[in-house]
Amino acid sequence: MKKTASLLLTVTAIIAMSARAYCQEATHQKTTDESGWQTLFDGKSLKGWEIHGTERWDVVNGLLIASSGPDKGYGYLATEKNYYNFILELHFKLEADGNSGVFFRSNLVGTDITGWQVEVAAPGENTGGIYESGGRGWLFEIPDNKEGILKAGKWNKLKVELIGSRVRTWLNGELMTDLTDEAIGKGSGKIALQVHSGGDVAVNWRNIRIMELP
Repeated sequence: MKKTASLLLTVTAIIAMSARAYCQEATHQKTTDESGWQTLFDGKSLKGWEIHGTERWDVVNGLLIASSGPDKGYGYLATEKNYYNFILELHFKLEADGNSGVFFRSNLVGTDITGWQVEVAAPGENTGGIYESGGRGWLFEIPDNKEGILKAGKWNKLKVELIGSRVRTWLNGELMTDLTDEAIGKGSGKIALQVHSGGDVAVNWRNIRIMELP
């Protein structure tokens, strides 16, 4: 009887050890898969970001809420760090028809900005297209047959891939822009979110993350 009990204890211990090893391996695998991603917005604060201008950037219930301030001017929320090659993913929801955007390789002096912008705007206004601020203006506008991909008043997923002189954007999984431009390749600077001038801007942001690339 004692031998049987001892054998049962040994078998139980082996099973428990195997289960722990399996769980540890599964956890390690998940961590490895996600290790390239860095969270840019923690859902609690503006840590890692800098405000430019008097427009509003509020953190409420895990969301970053951008809106026009009393001056109705330009406003930007820029990363403290510069980013060159990367994949950026985020979700946004437009609460008004005002204009916004996601800048890359951008540089700011106050609210004067130079660089390139992935447009975020009302339906029919080129969301996912590329605009050069302080330079040539529109580099790529969205064709009419893709304007319906934006979900007005709902959450949308934007993905931006930037490698050297090539930038690609996706909106809700659909390719919007595939542009190669020599000037973009020579640029450097920050990622920034925009509140356009004129008032009537209200955009919610969440799940902002980045994977830096060589």
